[in-house]
Formats: sequence, C-alpha cells, structure tokens
Amino acid sequence: MTARLTPIAAASAASAASAATAATATRDAPAIARAPTPVGVTYLSVDTVVEIVRRKGLAACLHGMAASIREDFLRWNDFDKSARVGNHSAHGVIELMPISDATHYSFKYVNGHPANPRIGLPTVMAFGVLADVATGRPQLLSELTLTTALRTAATSAVAAQALARPDSRVMALIGNGAQSEFQALAFHHLLGIEEVRLFDVDPQATAKLVANLQGTGLGVTVCVSTPEAVRGADIVTTVTADKARATIITPAMIAPGMHLNAVGGDCPGKTELHPDVLRAARVFVEYPPQTRVEGDIQHMPADFAVTELWQVLAGTQPGRTRADDITVFDSVGFALEDLSALRFLRDAATELGLGETLALIPDMADPKNLFGCLLNHAGAAPQSLRRVA
Repeated sequence: MTARLTPIAAASAASAASAATAATATRDAPAIARAPTPVGVTYLSVDTVVEIVRRKGLAACLHGMAASIREDFLRWNDFDKSARVGNHSAHGVIELMPISDATHYSFKYVNGHPANPRIGLPTVMAFGVLADVATGRPQLLSELTLTTALRTAATSAVAAQALARPDSRVMALIGNGAQSEFQALAFHHLLGIEEVRLFDVDPQATAKLVANLQGTGLGVTVCVSTPEAVRGADIVTTVTADKARATIITPAMIAPGMHLNAVGGDCPGKTELHPDVLRAARVFVEYPPQTRVEGDIQHMPADFAVTELWQVLAGTQPGRTRADDITVFDSVGFALEDLSALRFLRDAATELGLGETLALIPDMADPKNLFGCLLNHAGAAPQSLRRVA
C-alpha cells in the first residue's frame, strides 16, 4: 500500500468521502459496524515549520513555545517521566526521549554528532511524534531539528526569567554554532537582552552569527576569548558541541549576580563548567535522574544539592534570593519540552491551515483484517501472493 501525502484540506474531503463509503459498507456488514475513526497522521515538514515561523513571527513563536513549556512544567506531577535512552558511539549519540500524561504521549528521536558539519550534516537532527494515549493513534509527526533549537532557546528563557536578575541586559554567548541565534533572540525578545558578547573557537561560526543577527536590534561584540566575552555579562550562555569534559567557564570568570545558562553539557562525558563554578552557585535542573548523568553536575557527588526548575516556577522552592547570587541552569533538554513544542506546532498548524496528511497507518474497513491491505480491489490476491503451481 503506497503512502500518499495530501494537503490537509484535500485530506478532509477525502476523509469525509471515505467515511460515507464506510457507512454504506457497514450497512452490508453489521458485524463490523462502528463509527469511523480517522487514521491519517498530520505531518509537519521543515518547510511547514519554517512557514509557521514566517507567518506568526519568530518572537511570537518563541513567546508561544515558552508559554507552552511553562504551562506543562506547572503540570509536572501529571506526567509519566523517564530519562532519555541513549546509544553512544565514538562519533556521537542517538537518543529517544519519551513522556506522557493522561491525554498525550510523545517521543523525540534526536542525535548529537559534533563532526557532522565536516560532511555537510547538522550536528543535531530530530523528529517527533504526538499520540493519543486513549487509542495509541499517532496524531502528529513533525520535524524537530529546527523546533529543538526553538524549544531549547525558549526553555533557557523560561529558566532565566525565574533565575536571572531582572535588570540583565548583556549576555555572553560562548559557542556560536547552530543554536546560537535562537538563544540570542530568545533572550532578546523574552528577557530584554540588548547586547551579546560572542566567542567561538571557530571564527567562521562567529561571523555567521554576526551576519544572522543584523537588523534584530541586538548589539553585537565579537571577542577573542571566553574570558573577554564573559567580562561584564549579566548572563552567560554556553552552547558548545564538542563531546568532551571541558571547563569552558572557570571560577575566575564569574562575577557576583551572574546567571549561567549551561546548554552544551548534555550527555555523559560532556561538560562546560568547572566544578568550583557549580560549588559557588545555586544550581537548577530539569529532571535530576537525567541531569546527574548527562549535565554539568555529572562530575559532582551524587548528593550535590540541586533544585528542580518546575518547583521554582510553581513557587514551592525559591529561585534567586539575592542580587549577588550566582545561579546556574544546568540544561540538558528534557522530553517534556518536546511535548510542549509539539502541542504548540499542532495548534499553530491548525490555526494557519498548514500541514499534510500522511497515510502512516492502514485505513481498514475491518480493523481486524490487516492482511486485506495486501489484496487488490477485486478481492483477489496479487500475483506475488498467489501460490506457485
């Protein structure tokens, strides 16, 4: 059976016609009569997600995704949570990130291969599914490479709204690769950051970032080292790609009142912060069972004190308590954020009339007759299935 992609509008008409045909068929076969259940899966391609961002505006998408993430974090106890499952190799990692509540199940497939740009591939590639818990039917299949960058930046901003000083206006951005523009613009639109101070070991990455930030209203300062970039910053965001136990930020670079948004240390054996930076700070995480294995706190003792971000958002635990507190959001990316992003995309696509219908699941008049999918319309077995004399 060949999968067909059709526009949503056409799919709706086709679905109505199919339902009418099925209704006629069920009159002749009352044993399998039932209300028709849609099986088509809404598909959002990269081009569709780009169109959503273009039509709604990047700032609106970041605000909307941040609101969705915050809303779900405030429902933290409603979710069945687990750490992601990773398959590690010498070249990188491939992961699955599942989560569910009573209504929806979602997962994301995502990789992290730092050497990929050398062969023309992104470091991170992803797609995800949103499904109905009551039936298990996939409802949405979406690209998540672009969306992961958007949701990661939105999550960083949600955390910084709770943890950074409200008067923060300058951010250092260490690591100027694929996610850097999203981080810079999320902090600009959601926190009022006015200047970004940039450093990357690859000058071409920084040049790319500078070009992409032209006309955004952000002041940009290119620096020659991490210490120079961090000097004078209210917020420091690290989003480096190398899979290594690095100490990109050291205690000598830290000033009272800083907020550190540590994004790049996101798998076993990959860190960005010196342990003494963590010891000097109040540390906040998404999901401790995952962060203690993957985040910067992986090189701290198992009883190292952390606070979960959802508790701060819900008001059950304090965030920043003084202007001179040093705060760290040890961000590794958690499956709940992907579910939030998929919900946002689903609603945005519906609002804008975007997306396609993917025939991912067999559409059967009799759901117990899966083999019938292999038969032709006349009811005879195709030649390839007939017994050879």
